[in-house]
Amino acid sequence: MPHTSWPITLDDDRPREACGVVGVYAPGEDVANVAYFGLFALQHRGQESAGIATADGKNMTLHTSMGLVAQAFREEDLKRLTGHIAIGHTRYSTTGAPRRANAQPIIAHGENDLTIALGHNGNVINAATLRTELAEWGSTFSGTSDTEVIAEMYAKAPGSTWEERSAYCMRRLSGAYSLVIMSKDQLVGVRDPLGIRPLCIGKFGGGYILASESCAIDHVGGEFIREVVPGETIVIDDTGLHSSIWSGAREKHAMCIFEHIYFARPDSILNGKLNQATRAKMGAQLAREHPADADMVIGVPDSAIPHAIGYANESGIPYGEGLVRNRYVGRTFIQPNQRMRELGVGMKFNALPAVIAGKRLVVVEDSIVRGTTKSRVVKLLRSAGAAEIHVRIASPPIISTCHFGVDMATVDELIAARKTIEEIRVEIGADSLGYLSVDGLRQSVEARAGTFCNGCFTGKYPIPVQLEMNKFEFEKVGVGDD
Repeated sequence: MPHTSWPITLDDDRPREACGVVGVYAPGEDVANVAYFGLFALQHRGQESAGIATADGKNMTLHTSMGLVAQAFREEDLKRLTGHIAIGHTRYSTTGAPRRANAQPIIAHGENDLTIALGHNGNVINAATLRTELAEWGSTFSGTSDTEVIAEMYAKAPGSTWEERSAYCMRRLSGAYSLVIMSKDQLVGVRDPLGIRPLCIGKFGGGYILASESCAIDHVGGEFIREVVPGETIVIDDTGLHSSIWSGAREKHAMCIFEHIYFARPDSILNGKLNQATRAKMGAQLAREHPADADMVIGVPDSAIPHAIGYANESGIPYGEGLVRNRYVGRTFIQPNQRMRELGVGMKFNALPAVIAGKRLVVVEDSIVRGTTKSRVVKLLRSAGAAEIHVRIASPPIISTCHFGVDMATVDELIAARKTIEEIRVEIGADSLGYLSVDGLRQSVEARAGTFCNGCFTGKYPIPVQLEMNKFEFEKVGVGDD
């Protein structure tokens, strides 16, 4: 499917992010603005669309739009979003095309005048089956995302309490789902029983805030309390905060290990640990597994810098900045012409010849997906005078696709699924190449075996999945863009 009407990226050699969600229950506060700035802190998790819904106890208001958070809202939009409850979402699509009908939050209606708005981070792998079932029950769908299926299921689930609704939905849903849900007078947070995607809770004023990452809570001046437990449903209303954990939740959890490697911000807390420190441990372990005789360690900005600092500290090789990143280049709604495409990585990075000329470099990166950008980075550094380039990757080779909320290319596009490490080294033009081992990664995040999903590195997933999934499986003729 041609990517001409939604954001494209000038760097398609990274996994594409998940989504970001935020929820606010704070009487007396401008909750729409709080959600807006919370979404700013989560912009790295999705850049295709954004939306906020608010409620005041009687009415619900929704605004969604394509583009970045700053593009999606004008001041008058936020003024219209009144109330004391808000949920917000910033999206990168993993099921359903990037178009306005799939922008979130999504509204759904149930019995007894129940209306909900829902935002979702993750991917439900049995959504097609559930969609057919819900349609037979009378549900109608205007979009093509799995989130609409989840919203319809929660709105129509049997039960008089959110605990009962969640128990029913958790029995039926398979895959990853961290949710923020809003009724006219309650805010609800849900994390799937495997805990694949993150969700946390904090205090805000006289109320509470839910967010995909703790950095969003920090960003709006809230106080981080804790991470939501896998299988937990949080309900916040005028009686306070109430928690329940689904009885069917397993003791073994399977958070996506790529949250630690790349997705989550380094200033977020994951599994009780600051992510910056965890990434430095990955870099240190990488240095132990794959040492190099070199003059300088550099990281590919920005996400690999903590890994590179960890590598430098462990190896004793000085850390330096040999690449500068243009932080305003990446996703764009403008299709670059052929000349701009040929510039490629040069639009995103610029090398510093005065720093790297004549030096033997260790170049640390967080991952390799297709291998396209890494070869251009190596070429850029050689053009700037680097004497040797030793590439070190702070994750294992990606040999399989993700089924739980990350767009990671097809198996045929994954370079490590087709080539040996030596063949990859030759293709990207490096003097040497080393990947962090699966065991080394597990040690770095201090995880027991089976407590993280690392299926993209091993092909083994916490629940059965089909070999390939199509993010456009619900797309059909007759469902057009808004």
